[in-house]
Amino acid sequence: MASARLRADPPLNNDGWLVKIGLLGGSFNPAHGGHRRITMFARDALGLDEVWWLVSPGNPLKSQDGMAPLAARFRSAEKQARNAPIRVSALERKLGSPYTIDTLRTMQRRWPKHRFVWIMGADNLAQFTRWKNWRGIARTMPIAVIARPGYDVAAVASPAMAWMRRFRTDAASFRKRGKWSAPALIELRFDPDPRSATAIRRANPDWASRFTGAPPRDQVTHDLIHAEREGAAA
Repeated sequence: MASARLRADPPLNNDGWLVKIGLLGGSFNPAHGGHRRITMFARDALGLDEVWWLVSPGNPLKSQDGMAPLAARFRSAEKQARNAPIRVSALERKLGSPYTIDTLRTMQRRWPKHRFVWIMGADNLAQFTRWKNWRGIARTMPIAVIARPGYDVAAVASPAMAWMRRFRTDAASFRKRGKWSAPALIELRFDPDPRSATAIRRANPDWASRFTGAPPRDQVTHDLIHAEREGAAA
């Protein structure tokens, strides 16, 4: 894994700790109101201080056809996160690793005072065993899974769920925990949101042209995101 110096700690709360941070990774191709809605729901359900959106340079488990430049996807996420307790980051690009397990372990080392929970949809749980060291991810930090229409059956029947079922807890119990531990699986359900990035791309294949301009600045590392440094990550 390429070495990277991470700087610029996020602001701390009144106790000197930004205690609880949710991490939502994805391509955000583009980001849309559904991302914001599930983020705010998860934040409230889990009692989080903030949620960080990790905009991936690329996902080896997905086709790169139709993938907009990282800077455009980042700007679309910035727009959706505006005036919300959400930070947008392209941290995976800085680390130079394509694997979530590397990203999460690096974040825990860099911000040891912060508590992180990984947030993902039921579609990802259904194919979680395809991720590098997926059990290692589960042992690194708690995982909150948000139900998605059409994926719940596959998620429940997945090998990952068979292993993680014993670690299930409800959101109310999780919020009351004085100290987080992993593995932990929190299942979240709320009214489904019909919006999808796929539908947006279908309706407007040229959507990324609306998100051009000067390089955006990472809201966690404060680095500028230059197009020429884009790579593959997942």
